[in-house]
Amino acid sequence: MSVPAKRVLLAKPRGYCAGVDRAVEAVELALEKHGAPVYVRKQIVHNKHVVETLEARGAIFVDETDEVPSGALVVFSAHGVSPAVHEQAKARELRTIDATCPLVTKVHHEAKRFAREDYDILLVGHHGHEEVEGTAGEAPEHIQLVETAQDVADVTVRDPEKVIWLSQTTLSVDETMETVRLLRERFPALQNPPSDDICYATQNRQVAVKAMAAQCDLVLVVGSTNSSNSVRLVEVALQAGAGASHLIDYSREIDDTWLDGVRTVGVTSGASVPEVLVRGVLDHLAEHGFGSVEEITTAEETLTFSLPRELRPSRAPAR
Repeated sequence: MSVPAKRVLLAKPRGYCAGVDRAVEAVELALEKHGAPVYVRKQIVHNKHVVETLEARGAIFVDETDEVPSGALVVFSAHGVSPAVHEQAKARELRTIDATCPLVTKVHHEAKRFAREDYDILLVGHHGHEEVEGTAGEAPEHIQLVETAQDVADVTVRDPEKVIWLSQTTLSVDETMETVRLLRERFPALQNPPSDDICYATQNRQVAVKAMAAQCDLVLVVGSTNSSNSVRLVEVALQAGAGASHLIDYSREIDDTWLDGVRTVGVTSGASVPEVLVRGVLDHLAEHGFGSVEEITTAEETLTFSLPRELRPSRAPAR
């Protein structure tokens, strides 16, 4: 019997989403326009390579605005910030560029709207994640975090007829909907967000992984450990039938024993991962006999976002 050829299934879409592309470009343009240093509150996106590359160009990453010298320029990350952070920046007379992903901003607007209408808001997300902290900060007296399905039993609301759920944009679609199902068992009148909170890119990358995982002995997900959507891709791959799955930042992190007995490797990347890192993984696999690459396409992404207003070209005066 002939041995099946080694092959790579390459997920599409993968890598940068529109919000990440916008945020990274915002820091690059701020450095070009204003010169170094440019301060960035938190990691601009959750990717080690991107952060290190921007640091080398003069970006300084800080945890809080009080680490930024008074009057300096600071960029807010793609994950968004709470109103309190905006106020802190204003008090320190910081110049700000808000690189919050527009899809995260949409969730902020939803939180403010339903708080004004006096709803109890159940925010499905991960404790301590910057995006969750920013959203919850919009209406802390109305929002309670539901991190896992196990948390559902502890939820209390003032009026079970006036409850809505919102979510972090980078969650597992399947896990989130299971949590929502359990919440709805407790609160049948639970309302859905006006539009889907889990972002298009997160969903598309999960769908692409599901489409190939059952054919894969191994799925390699390129992404950083603090990237929620990248971590979810590993989970989705395993749940969808992959023999094994690992999260790596760089091709050098591949343990070649993972490839023992493997014929089909799936490759994808999280929404904050530049394509150069995926190419490095493909080159490494080719060196180990996985030269055949087949792209598995489940969606075409064309969405783009305009730059933060502080970085848009100024219009010429009308004649």
